Amino acid sequence: METVAFYGAGMLGSGMVRAMLRRGIAVRAWSRTTGKAQALEGDGARAFVDPAEAARGADRIHCCLSDDASVDAVIDAALPGIATESPIVDHTTVSPQGVVDRTRRLADTGHSYLHAPVFMGPPMALQATGVMMVSGDAGLVQRVRAALEAMCSDLRYLGERVDAAAIYKLMGNAMILAVVGGLNDLMRIAEEQGLTRSETYKLFDFYDPCGQLKGRGKRMVNGEYEPIWSLDMARKDALLMQTAAHHERLPVIDAVEALLRNLSDRGLGNLDLAAIAHR
Repeated sequence: METVAFYGAGMLGSGMVRAMLRRGIAVRAWSRTTGKAQALEGDGARAFVDPAEAARGADRIHCCLSDDASVDAVIDAALPGIATESPIVDHTTVSPQGVVDRTRRLADTGHSYLHAPVFMGPPMALQATGVMMVSGDAGLVQRVRAALEAMCSDLRYLGERVDAAAIYKLMGNAMILAVVGGLNDLMRIAEEQGLTRSETYKLFDFYDPCGQLKGRGKRMVNGEYEPIWSLDMARKDALLMQTAAHHERLPVIDAVEALLRNLSDRGLGNLDLAAIAHR
């Protein structure tokens, strides 16, 4: 039976652990909050208080923690029990530089580290669906590929650059924040104009904003700024939005309006909105 040491028993990590147990993997679980690891014993895991003891005898190490500091602290505490032949796979959303430093530091001790963040929520982790990204040494990735593929429905290898997965994870999360922030602004405008949120959401029955990704997004990538909707016209509409919201705070629109104003002041207002990416 394959044995895995898993560090982190939050909502996402617990889903991953339970999915591993369903696949017949022996999981040795550790969490800063001991009760969270102990709660997994009902599903068949073994809970440990000592991080190093949890790692002893494990074929592979997995982390799903909160940030760079927690990953470094937990790995350092567990390292005396981690065999050099046992790869360390980290699913935590962390900084690209943290991944670079961690990979180098662990390599100096003879250990292998891979960063494999995910785009999945706890229910998806439990069902082993969603996207997992991984980057780093191709040979090491090949060693753990089957195990990672079993944890998701779409495993993406992003190449040898060790911090590539971290960068893509932050880009994806930036998109989430931008979309949710935009939805917040949209609902504020609608509420100030007397619409309910249910009425507001009907917009998406007939308007698909994904076209901006595939259309204007590609224009931004290629530097194609022939105007379809100019920066100046977009700014005019942003001002209308602010007025319609009775000048209540619109965090996303306010920031974009300021950027559009700057570009217009630089004489770029006749270019397409794609030129918002102009440097």
